[in-house]
Amino acid sequence: MNFYTSEPGILLAVDCIIFGFNGESLEILLIKRGFEPERNKWSLMGGFVQPDESPEGAASRVLTQLTGLEDLYMENCGIFGDPKRESQGRVVSITYFALIDTHKYEHIISDHYEAKWFPLDQHPNLIFDHEQMIAAAKKELRTKAALYPILFELLPEKFTIPQIASLYECVYNIELDKRNFSRKLLASDLIIKLKEKDKENSKKGAFYYRLNTDIYKEKIMSFLRYLPSWSVD
Repeated sequence: MNFYTSEPGILLAVDCIIFGFNGESLEILLIKRGFEPERNKWSLMGGFVQPDESPEGAASRVLTQLTGLEDLYMENCGIFGDPKRESQGRVVSITYFALIDTHKYEHIISDHYEAKWFPLDQHPNLIFDHEQMIAAAKKELRTKAALYPILFELLPEKFTIPQIASLYECVYNIELDKRNFSRKLLASDLIIKLKEKDKENSKKGAFYYRLNTDIYKEKIMSFLRYLPSWSVD
């Protein structure tokens, strides 16, 4: 017996805000919407939750379809359910943000989704309430990054100190004292110096480092407390 026949039909969707870092700036991955309404307009990647999957499972499926990558770092960042958010029916969307090292992002299903990276603060106008979703995701990213070392998910396996500094500046919209930042980071023992140098972006060459995964959970807070104050708004 169906006890819910008198209840209104509501579609449940997921929308994914995909952040990437190219070594210099924070970016967001957008697609050209391939169906009506709002066909051919820029949009976040999303989809409907199927009867046999959880919202988290749907978000993972959507991310894999777009990027070809599995087991991405993903966080819930809000629910959007204004009755008028879509004109063709009632759709409630659960949003997730994901973090990607863009150097690993080698597979774009461009023929189908026309996916493209845009600077986070210079992307085109988006459909529905997707701008609000990005704002919520950015706020949640800042909050989480102040408590956990999640920003390292945006970095390649080996990285330079200038890259880390640029990443924190992009996420928090702050300007760091680079010399002091480098000194504090090295003193934290969070990173391990490698013998290789990045000679493409510096005449002298900047040494590569990798994350010290054995102690970062223990040491990250002492490093984060050094960073200047910021607003999560």
